[in-house]
Amino acid sequence: MNALWILALEVGVHPISFSPVKILFLNGPNLNLLGTREPEKYGRTTLAEIEQRVSERSARLGAEVEFRQSNQEGELVGWIQQANGKFDWIVINAAAYTHTSIALRDAIAAVQIPTIEIHLSNIHAREEFRHKSLIAAVCTGQIAGFGPTSYLLAIEACVSGNWL
Repeated sequence: MNALWILALEVGVHPISFSPVKILFLNGPNLNLLGTREPEKYGRTTLAEIEQRVSERSARLGAEVEFRQSNQEGELVGWIQQANGKFDWIVINAAAYTHTSIALRDAIAAVQIPTIEIHLSNIHAREEFRHKSLIAAVCTGQIAGFGPTSYLLAIEACVSGNWL
């Protein structure tokens, strides 16, 4: 029995009618600099390496992923809006926009696609201004502080079906 069949049975879907979970991963400003930007806070793993790990884990779990990064707030908002009807989940590391962007918050609320907010570092253990997330209230959940594993945990949450 392959992994897709096992996953389908675990989440209570008949394998014949199973369609893969489609997940859009969005990455905000400066994440293109991972691996070299403040490695003591964010580690030495590059965004390309994280994307590779995400692709490998998603394939094993039978999920389909699309991985994007932008330093532009408007581009991220556009991608969220365009996700409607194409993706089952959004996983977003909004980076600094987490703490400043009402536009991202409103876009997430508008599309009503379950969304997981992720962060490499624990934003609640960082500078005071990073403690407040403007998008958390419209997200299904938040994963923070596990480095690149935060991305893999988000995949697990999306495919598990065990969320409220």
